[in-house]
Amino acid sequence: MKFTNPVRLALIISLLTIVFFSLIYSLLVLLNKIPFSIAVILTFDVLLFIFTYFLLKNILEKLIFEKIKVIYKIIQSLKLTRVEKKALRTTLGEDMINQVSKDVMDWAEDKKAEIEQLRKAEAYRREFLANVSHEIKTPISNIQGYISTLLSGGLEDHYVNRDFLLKTEKNIDRLIELVDDLDIISSLESGEVRMEKSRFDIQALTKEVFEFLEDIAKAGNIKFIFGNDENTPVWVYADRDRIRQVLVNLLDNSIKYGRKEGRTKVSFYDMDENFLIEVSDNGMGIEKDHIPRLFERFYRVDKHRSRAEGGTGLGLAIVKHIIEAHEQTVNVRSSPMIGSTFSFTLKKG
Repeated sequence: MKFTNPVRLALIISLLTIVFFSLIYSLLVLLNKIPFSIAVILTFDVLLFIFTYFLLKNILEKLIFEKIKVIYKIIQSLKLTRVEKKALRTTLGEDMINQVSKDVMDWAEDKKAEIEQLRKAEAYRREFLANVSHEIKTPISNIQGYISTLLSGGLEDHYVNRDFLLKTEKNIDRLIELVDDLDIISSLESGEVRMEKSRFDIQALTKEVFEFLEDIAKAGNIKFIFGNDENTPVWVYADRDRIRQVLVNLLDNSIKYGRKEGRTKVSFYDMDENFLIEVSDNGMGIEKDHIPRLFERFYRVDKHRSRAEGGTGLGLAIVKHIIEAHEQTVNVRSSPMIGSTFSFTLKKG
């Protein structure tokens, strides 16, 4: 039997004490050592019970509470005031051991989850620093190689110097783009960037982005199309410049990972208070295992192809942060060799 309540334990011990002394009294009476008196034995038992019960109750509660106080000092993140200590003693009085056991188990589960979260954050931090280091080191190494070649005599060679200077400029541009993207993500995460929301036609904005990326799309024989009537306005309430960046990043990705003579379609769906915007392509698609990490910074499905195609590896992370800054959601569904669909919601304008 488990005794988790000091009051119950004191009561049982007091009753056992009375039984014990009653047996001794009965034995002495049987041996004719003392005379029998019902009044004496009842009075003695009552007084003994009261004395034993309250003495044991106070001792047990004091001893157990002192031990429990140490436990609560460990599991409580804040120092308890006198009032809180008194309230704790009152709360625990009924079923002290069970309550403490529950609180300790809850604390242990919370700590376990916290440690697991810290481990994931540490692993993510290490991976992020390794990725940043790699992304920065590659263009710097290239720039250093080109400049060393030029200083070693290539500067006088008219066939080499211009080519190497153009390659150096390209790598510098890549570094600037990387720093700019990191700055954007940092600002979005810290909440420094406020969304300058206004009412605008996202269908017209999409046409603008189509025209902006037209030359890149033609180079890959990829066609841009609308899934709806392109002459019908779709009014949303959002930050126009940031949503333009979202569309540029998603459409640019569809070109990079699309198939030759493929197509990218943008569709709009009415969802009561919001519009659902879908950017779908019939490109190479994405394996299921990669989808949960797709919006992480620097995460690349095909690292070699991604770097060859250009970009910083931060495009989808920026998309996620911008949409979440609008208090909306972004999702992706994809099948290998069939294509991918990125979708996000925006409030109606």
